[in-house]
Amino acid sequence: MSTFLTDYNLIPFHLSLLAVLLLGMVETIGYYINISPSQVLKRIAPQRIQELALLNVKFSKTLILFFLLMNFSFAGYVLQFCIHAKEGQFVPAYYLILPALIIAIFFTVFMIHCLDQVVPPKYKKQTVNLLGRLATISSGNARPGFSAQARVRDEFGQLHYVQVEPEFGELEFQSKIILIRQKKSHYIGKKISVSNRLFNPS
Repeated sequence: MSTFLTDYNLIPFHLSLLAVLLLGMVETIGYYINISPSQVLKRIAPQRIQELALLNVKFSKTLILFFLLMNFSFAGYVLQFCIHAKEGQFVPAYYLILPALIIAIFFTVFMIHCLDQVVPPKYKKQTVNLLGRLATISSGNARPGFSAQARVRDEFGQLHYVQVEPEFGELEFQSKIILIRQKKSHYIGKKISVSNRLFNPS
């Protein structure tokens, strides 16, 4: 046990695990005194870092660092013990820092993605502007006064189903359209011809 704790080849992973414990303690104490370290980090972090896609999640950014450090520590231990079981000794830590970091990032992104799917959003999403976006009629035909359902993706790739009707003429099932105007309950769409460059980029 003493060898495990004092072996210098395991020190980076010991430090990472210690940082996890300290981070958890600080966050817990901050919760009770109403001073969250994650809010402090958010204030001092540059705006570009705050807007990274990886950090655009619904929970505390401190949790990302917590997962990363924890996964780095565990990945390092697993790699070292696997090598020790085969070679009978630990290898220098600098050989495993990069592989352990890659494994840690992979599992951290996976854990963040899983949590992001189940954690409810802190704020309600703002109304998405779909004007000017391409859509496809997905149910029935549409004509003036009678709308049909169309599917369209917003700028973030999120799929939406909206009601669409044309200014004139008819929009057939599976026809490609562009949303040009919005009314109270539906959009006005204009059909895109097959020869149009928007319809057939090639």
